[in-house]
Amino acid sequence: MRTPFLLTRILLRFDTSDADVHGELSAITLTPDGSLWVGSDELQTVERLSLLEPNVYGARRSFYLGDFVRLPGDDGEVDIEGMDYADGYLWVTGSHSIKRKKPKGKSPAADIERLSVVRPEPNRYTLARIPVLNGELIPSCVHPEQPDQTLQAAALQHSNGSNVLLEALHNDAHMAPFMSIPNKENGLDIEGLAVRGNRLFLGLRGPVLAKWAIILECVVSQAHDGMLTLEPIGKDGQPYRKHFLDLSGLGVRELCFYEDDLIILAGPTMDLEGTMDIFRLYDALSLDEDSITPQDAERLETLFHLPFTIGTDHAEGLALMSALGQQGLLVAYDSPDPSRCPSEQAVFTDLFRLDV
Repeated sequence: MRTPFLLTRILLRFDTSDADVHGELSAITLTPDGSLWVGSDELQTVERLSLLEPNVYGARRSFYLGDFVRLPGDDGEVDIEGMDYADGYLWVTGSHSIKRKKPKGKSPAADIERLSVVRPEPNRYTLARIPVLNGELIPSCVHPEQPDQTLQAAALQHSNGSNVLLEALHNDAHMAPFMSIPNKENGLDIEGLAVRGNRLFLGLRGPVLAKWAIILECVVSQAHDGMLTLEPIGKDGQPYRKHFLDLSGLGVRELCFYEDDLIILAGPTMDLEGTMDIFRLYDALSLDEDSITPQDAERLETLFHLPFTIGTDHAEGLALMSALGQQGLLVAYDSPDPSRCPSEQAVFTDLFRLDV
């Protein structure tokens, strides 16, 4: 395992002191026009930042997802946990999880009662793609490189507080027992997204089965205007494949592609403080059936441990970025440590060298 090498820090400037925007960063990606996009797990928006000077992004523009696709719920956070760019689209996924109410500390009896309440938030069941053109999200446009194709905003088919992926997982031998368990309690919790063409890799923070983390692979196609469906690609016609990885008992927090390899940010599945590691799954695009990959296989490598600070700096966002002539991994943090916040409206992210 290599020692992490910090190439530089990237400063993100926001025009608001709202901690839900920059204190809860859970997803990050870049688009070819040079824009940097971030998502928060507390909002229904994605934020675009533009390069202002070397290693500094700002001039925030906020885009409400409901302006481009129909959200599953009337209100409530999308709980954005994964984001990627591919072939003219910005892709976004919610956690697809259910949540348990938290104690408020006002009354022991009330707090005990709150801990018994588990509820869905349908907007978390969002998986969407939205065309990007010159740094703008738009409902549809002609493909900038393929004029015979039209890019159109669309979301995974959903109805009655569910979607087609969740409906399939409820009948899965591995997943079904965890579908009614809240996130951060080893229930279903999508926190990673990497896209190549129409192939989606969804990294699960939970469940972790014994020591095995799970990545779901799906293939999407346009069902009708504004809606996507899943193609049958798995065993017995399932609309997904399952890839089990030995990540030392950690769950997936984010994914990104480097060429045909998947870079995996991994951390505790439960609501615990613990180490967070970067793994590399080689030649992920060659996987064509369900798979299981131990750490002693040449296919899975631990790259490095991220620096660990108890109570802060929970790594959530991951993206490729080049700097100083080298390929790097950009890492964004939920609950950032005060030392990385030069003001109430700005936060530093870290760019680590990716030894390739």
